[in-house]
Amino acid sequence: MAQPPSTPSGATHSIFGSGPSLSQVSSGLQASSSTTLTPGSAASSNNTFLMPNSPVKGRHANEGYSYRPKVTRTLGQRPACLVNASVTYCGNNQIYAFGGFDQYTDEVYNHVLRLDMVSHQWSLVDNYGDIPGVRMGHTATLYQGDKLLIFGGENEHRTYLSDLIIFDLKTAHWTQPTVSGPVPKGRARHAAVLHDDKLFIVGGITGHNNYVLDDICYLDLKTFTWSRAWRFVGRFDHSAYLWGDKVWVFGGLSEDMDKIGDIWWLDLKGSPAFDSPPPFGSLDRQTSSGRGGSPRAPYAMAPPPAVGSSGYAANSSSAQVNPPSFQLTTSPPVAPGAISSLKFLSGPNVPAQGSGMHFHVYTSGTLLDFVTPAATITPQECCLSSLELDTLRWQKLAEGREIFKPGYRWHYCTMNEEGTKAWLLGCPTDPTATDLGPGGFEEYLSDIMEIDLRRYGLLGNSLTPESRTEMSRLPSTDRSVRPTSKGLGQDLAKLFNQPPETGSGTDFTVTALKDGDWDDDEIMSSSMMRTDEQQETWLSPDATTSPPIHVHKLILQARWPHFARLYNAQMAEFHTKKMHISSPYTVVKAFLYYLYTDSINPRDCGDLNDVAGLLVLSDMYNIPHLRLLCVNRLSKELDVDHACIIWHCAGIANEEWLRRCAANFCLLHWGRVVRTQGFLRLPRTALVELSQEIDMEGRVVGGEELEYVGGLGGARFGFGGATRKASISSNQTQHLGSETDENEEMEMS
Repeated sequence: MAQPPSTPSGATHSIFGSGPSLSQVSSGLQASSSTTLTPGSAASSNNTFLMPNSPVKGRHANEGYSYRPKVTRTLGQRPACLVNASVTYCGNNQIYAFGGFDQYTDEVYNHVLRLDMVSHQWSLVDNYGDIPGVRMGHTATLYQGDKLLIFGGENEHRTYLSDLIIFDLKTAHWTQPTVSGPVPKGRARHAAVLHDDKLFIVGGITGHNNYVLDDICYLDLKTFTWSRAWRFVGRFDHSAYLWGDKVWVFGGLSEDMDKIGDIWWLDLKGSPAFDSPPPFGSLDRQTSSGRGGSPRAPYAMAPPPAVGSSGYAANSSSAQVNPPSFQLTTSPPVAPGAISSLKFLSGPNVPAQGSGMHFHVYTSGTLLDFVTPAATITPQECCLSSLELDTLRWQKLAEGREIFKPGYRWHYCTMNEEGTKAWLLGCPTDPTATDLGPGGFEEYLSDIMEIDLRRYGLLGNSLTPESRTEMSRLPSTDRSVRPTSKGLGQDLAKLFNQPPETGSGTDFTVTALKDGDWDDDEIMSSSMMRTDEQQETWLSPDATTSPPIHVHKLILQARWPHFARLYNAQMAEFHTKKMHISSPYTVVKAFLYYLYTDSINPRDCGDLNDVAGLLVLSDMYNIPHLRLLCVNRLSKELDVDHACIIWHCAGIANEEWLRRCAANFCLLHWGRVVRTQGFLRLPRTALVELSQEIDMEGRVVGGEELEYVGGLGGARFGFGGATRKASISSNQTQHLGSETDENEEMEMS
């Protein structure tokens, strides 16, 4: 009989041990709308809630957390206090910094600096060709893996630029292509994003009065032709991203210098203006009214470029300062395609944009918001949150104390193209606690912190399935799979679990536990928690064995390393062409189908119980890709009915982050969770352990005291309420209340 390989942590899949307390677990996951409890009904039921009474005592801040990003001191020619520079990860363990100005001397640079991520060494790059002038507030976009596209910015004379310069990373050579079409207005602190060989430019500031631009345009990189400009959203210091044929814009500052927390998106799909290259040499001079009905005033003419102390004009030979015909055009027409926006009014998982230093990056259709320490915010108030663009749902992935080490400020953030790692670059804040020497703690890029985003269940761009709305329109056989599964695996998936007499070509059978009986306490406690040796003997495939699942031996050998080892060793399975897996039938069936398709999307594996079971199998058989898919989906779809099963299986699979999320969810919705079938059928040892997830300082509060501390009818529901007791901190308030505010209120425009 086949046995799963032993796990790295030992032979036993154990979930025993002290888990994180309630005050340590992040409160980022949301309940499904079907379980929402209104304030009125909550008050009438006179429910009691478990809540922390005081901060955790005598406990290390990071106890129980299996992952915390590491801060590393860099070496070599560390950059000075650069502000508004570009910092870009360019692959091959290299980060490039270009331009920016010194925080203390106001000197503007055009230096190219490279950080080797292996040696953590900074070096000044000798560069050649049409070297650009000094600039700050520009964008640097990685193109084709070996080129940086530098656009715009402002020079030392505060002249706004609109030139495009290309830096070849292999040869360290600068070139400036000849462009055609209506060159966009010079700008800085804008956003740039690539899509289908088009460089989209969004927003920014321009002019002597720092006029905020609200336009979007693109440069076709095949013909180097600029498109016309369209109105989109007025913003600067923002981030932009392309996902699902939409341009997404988040964060930044408005015309009133207010930090913005709403998200805008422009649908590009189906619009000829975006689908085809721009007409050669076209220039729009039409007058168009603004959003309020009145046209915007024309832009002021910029002064001619001047030569700075560096000896370089800011590419004065180029059209980097717009000619009069472009400067005098009025506000552009509204962009084609639907323009939408969403404002998040409140919610425990919505990060407040007004406090702390925020960095916004995007991966796998998800916006990540790093709230980092600043002068007015402590690491305990920081966090890492995510906004899934398909569902527009916020989650809190980690608390600040799980990520940020005290005593640092972070000034830049960059991410790899795969979307699996992010780097924060910054410096210490305490001059006495550093080896950088006098003034060294003010070097803005002296330290670097690498964050593995896969630890938080993020798939990365190369593994991202298509959006749920698009997937729902397609038959299961046409769904997106990884390139490694296309071809033979995808074709044979159409013949999955069909008997050989039908001509399917299946030549191997797999059996499991009958009917996938998750409801049996004995099956759940035994099949998921026994050692490998016990799994071989505790159950023989007889009365409790499922019907056979017909598969292709070729697929199992190619996609399942454990099976390949068994078969090559000519174990019993080799001779009998049969195999028994002591896991529920539906889980085993979903696992085998995954081997064909690399997919566990809802159409192929609809039950979260089965996904939780797949997580356990991914740990047993050491399949990292399946493990990541399971963590990603379970964290996004965590709900009351499945929270206990997810918590239990995450513990078995040693997925500490998911386990903490599920445990926190269980405690926040304890009254509902304890009435679910998943809770009632947990093994007794697991019930004891789940109860010990509650903080030692936790207590039960009910009746009038609940209203007094704001638990019911209090400020959390927006209906007033008495002031909280001084002994209960504002941070701990986030752990109280019902599910009413778990689904953030949103305002559509």
